[in-house]
Amino acid sequence: MSDEQEAKRCSRCRESKPRTAFASNKSMRDGLQAYCRECSAEYYRQRQEAKGRAVRKKVPVPPGHKHCRGCGEVKPHSEWHRKTSAPDGLASRCKACKAATDPAGHLRRKYGLTAAQRDEMVASQMGLCVICFKAPAVHVDHCHKTGRVRGVLCFNCNSGLGLLRDDPDVINRAADYLEGNAWKPTLVAPGVYQLPS
Repeated sequence: MSDEQEAKRCSRCRESKPRTAFASNKSMRDGLQAYCRECSAEYYRQRQEAKGRAVRKKVPVPPGHKHCRGCGEVKPHSEWHRKTSAPDGLASRCKACKAATDPAGHLRRKYGLTAAQRDEMVASQMGLCVICFKAPAVHVDHCHKTGRVRGVLCFNCNSGLGLLRDDPDVINRAADYLEGNAWKPTLVAPGVYQLPS
């Protein structure tokens, strides 16, 4: 009796298989799908091919390894970034493929630029940051209100603009402060200050 409960017959291949070979389906009386996992996958592939869609071939993978969609290689789990939302907890592309494609994808998604357009901007700036003229230009700067790309800056200048909230008045006051012209508000009435012109 317990052997019958632990085994189930697939209605497609007609083989008796352990219950673990079937995916769950709450609408079925026994809580399992009628087709085993292998037959289900084959049936899905046949339906997709009949619709004219491309289906990725299943690659045999040893335990502790995963197949990369980008390079097509089978690599150990240590070569993958973690991704908690994925069924196996790993990203779909290996670290090497992700590193090779992500900078270009980031530029396209965030700024609407290609790597060639960014390189053209850097070349027009002679490879230097347009604010300090000392460090190499590596970070794309953009207006946070409009999203318009302004130029390519060094890390420090780009961070400085961000920390000063891209506010020209604050930046001008900072420049005055550095030149020794510190502004001090004048107390006009209790709690009321007049800013210098």
